[in-house]
Amino acid sequence: MPQAKRRPPRVGDSPAVRRTLIGFVLTVGALLILAPLIVIFAQAASLGLDGFARTISHPDTRHAILLTVLTALIAVPINTAFGIAAAWAITKFDFWGRRFLLVVIEIPFSISPIVAGVAYLFVYGLQGLFGPLLEAWDVKILFALPGIVLASMFVTAPFVVRELVPLMQAQGRDLEEAATSLGASGWRTFFSVTLPNIRWALLYGVVLCNARVMGEFGAVSVVSGNIRGQTNTLPLHIELLYHDYQTAGAFAAASILTVLALVTIVAKVLLERQGAGRVHRPALAAPTGKSA
Repeated sequence: MPQAKRRPPRVGDSPAVRRTLIGFVLTVGALLILAPLIVIFAQAASLGLDGFARTISHPDTRHAILLTVLTALIAVPINTAFGIAAAWAITKFDFWGRRFLLVVIEIPFSISPIVAGVAYLFVYGLQGLFGPLLEAWDVKILFALPGIVLASMFVTAPFVVRELVPLMQAQGRDLEEAATSLGASGWRTFFSVTLPNIRWALLYGVVLCNARVMGEFGAVSVVSGNIRGQTNTLPLHIELLYHDYQTAGAFAAASILTVLALVTIVAKVLLERQGAGRVHRPALAAPTGKSA
């Protein structure tokens, strides 16, 4: 009887290897991720409920929170619209420079946010490209809300596009072409055919974009001027509290961003269960009716 062919060993077959790898990952994760989270909440809790409430309700902290939320309310919808438009153009049309457009959209992931902030200084600052014109028209971009929004939009521009382009490329153009052949308008095609197939990936990108806007530090620190109680977003205000030796207050404010990060992770997991981030091609289906 011929001897059975032995299966070649695989990485991880040895219990010692598995235990070593798992132990290494758990140790590094605990030291780099879990320990800082515990310290943040422990320091914030050291103030007590009343002290925490006083810190968060301080006018400067309250203004930083409101400015951060306002920035997100402006930047995220604009970047969402930009991401949808860019993904639609890249995946549904053939035109010269399509690959170059993808490269341009990826630029914010390739350069430091501080470099982006400095670049905005040379564009919208008093000595910048449009500085004299803006000053003549008494339009203030830098060291004000518009500059903060622009910097936040720059660093978060690729998030929605990166989630939509692979999915829409895999889905192809058959559905949209079928809808168009049945007489549906562009808007009807988008809302009835395209949007239902990309909704989870779109929401996934929006969640990531919102989290990055609220946590952005580098680019905003350059264009905001760090004016206490006026142009400080929550991350900048945390740094200011720490430099003022208000360590507990800094951790209390940081706990808000930490909770936001945890909520983002939970939302990310839930959206992944709904199919966000997975590329699939839906069955061809025509819209139920024509546009009016």
